[in-house]
Amino acid sequence: MPTITAATLLAAVLGFAVLRPRRLPEAVAAIPAALLVLAAGLVPWSAAGAELATLAPTVGFLAAILVLAHLADAWQVFAYAGAVAARFARGGSGRHPASRLLAVVFGIAATVTAVLSLDATVVLLTPVVLATATATGVRARPHVYACAHLANSASLLLPVSNLTNLLAFAASGLTFAGFAATMALPWLAVIAVEYLVFRWFFGADLAAPAGPGSAVEVPPPRYALGVLAATLGGFVAAEPLHVHPGWVAGAGALLLAVPLVVRTPPAGRLRATGRIAAETQPLFCLFVLALGVVVLAVRRQGLDDLAGRLAPDRADLLGLLAVAALAAILANLVNNLPATLVLLPAVTHSPGLVLAVLIGVNVGPNLYYVGSLATLLWRRILHLRREPPETGTFLRLGALTAPTGIVAGVVALWVALHLTRMA
Repeated sequence: MPTITAATLLAAVLGFAVLRPRRLPEAVAAIPAALLVLAAGLVPWSAAGAELATLAPTVGFLAAILVLAHLADAWQVFAYAGAVAARFARGGSGRHPASRLLAVVFGIAATVTAVLSLDATVVLLTPVVLATATATGVRARPHVYACAHLANSASLLLPVSNLTNLLAFAASGLTFAGFAATMALPWLAVIAVEYLVFRWFFGADLAAPAGPGSAVEVPPPRYALGVLAATLGGFVAAEPLHVHPGWVAGAGALLLAVPLVVRTPPAGRLRATGRIAAETQPLFCLFVLALGVVVLAVRRQGLDDLAGRLAPDRADLLGLLAVAALAAILANLVNNLPATLVLLPAVTHSPGLVLAVLIGVNVGPNLYYVGSLATLLWRRILHLRREPPETGTFLRLGALTAPTGIVAGVVALWVALHLTRMA
């Protein structure tokens, strides 16, 4: 009975997050479910407190990076990226404008995801890409779907690219630079596979004649780009000093926020500051914390033991492939964040297996909407802009990219582990 109760509560929370009736925040279901878990004794209060303490730094980073991405958008970083993409697509000769735009969207989305996290790609870059495709006169479908896919698969590179990465980074025992160096080859391999599949899958869209476009010039926001570059350098420099990346992201956000607030007329500064603070999305952060408690209940009812029995012990090629496949399947059943929380305790003895889990939970969600909160958010944004994604198209594309991307990423990880002598 406790197992059924815990599983039902988790399914209810995830189902609510997918459907979001009346656009209510995800926390509306997650917080009561977490309280029920505690009241029923499925998770002791002490264990819940320990779980929240473990998740708190990661959630704090999430809040800081959301503000940083919002402020980058306010400084027109994304508008500038869209203008550059449109200029590149319309200029030059050779490939069709849609193909050129796809190439530059892949580059921009992969960079934004790695540096500013997948949420920035989904929330801020997707609308820009949609507008850029319209301005270029090409079909937007390949480029918009690229944002969703790269928000997941291109988040492999840095510990700060995804919440799952931060959890895996803490379990891996690697340095920031060591993590990035090991995951660089898998990151490139997965993106290359995605790009080749996209070129084939959307061949008709990319070959369609381009309509009339409209160029919009956006001056480069040099100050904001400099702050973002300094923030990225700060992530690397802070790790040996045992400074959590959330503080670095917060400092970068402060450097972007202060000039904007100062430029605001005195009467509106308090309101402007409040709007910036609201970008921490406190309800979503509470949802992540509450979800962690609900997942802990399921883990305590036998899921941890099952994961421990299924997870391989050795980080050879077959072991890496097996744990990545297990992670991908679990992510599409219960979402990638709970899947990461479930699997990491079973593989902490091997950094290679930890990173293989990361490939599974980051690339696997491209198979179906429920696999990643970012994909759910991308879907919601397109519905609000009256450009709803086609479920059949998403499933067919995911069936091609997710398995091949996971295999390519794992093989590249296996090579990287041997090159760094971690195997």
